Amino acid sequence: MKRSCDLILGLAALILFSPAIVLIGALVLAMEGRPVLFHQVRVGLGGSPFTMFKFRTMRTLFDQAGGLLPDENRVTALGAFLRRFRLDELPELWLVVTGKMSLVGPRPLPREVLEGLTGSEERSAMRPGLTGLAQVSGNTQLTNREKIALDLFYRRHWSMALDVKIMFRTLA
Repeated sequence: MKRSCDLILGLAALILFSPAIVLIGALVLAMEGRPVLFHQVRVGLGGSPFTMFKFRTMRTLFDQAGGLLPDENRVTALGAFLRRFRLDELPELWLVVTGKMSLVGPRPLPREVLEGLTGSEERSAMRPGLTGLAQVSGNTQLTNREKIALDLFYRRHWSMALDVKIMFRTLA
């Protein structure tokens, strides 16, 4: 049932937001150049790796010693706007339609973040989500351990009603 809802709602959202996706892609290209999309390997269902795509929101800038500058120094003005309204994540709708992701579930994380964290195996027993309980409960203010604890709570208490509640909290 969850996968059917993901497919129907994900496809509808992809069609509905396709003009915005094209416009944002054109803006990123015009203002920041190539590449338009940021891609990174994340852990998916059953621990399988998959490539996640988002609109690029940061520049690659280095300090004098050759180290990458902190994220807050590299986020572009357009990127800050896209991140604030989560528009940078619109390309992930394709991953929902193709079954790599769900609309709601634990956010996919890179393998190196999950390594050594208790519960990461149980967490990967669900398809990762475009949004999740951790994202509507503090997101960037949470530690990785707190995010995983919320993801495990979600996994253990999953229901369609909880998914609807998380989607409404995401929209808010």
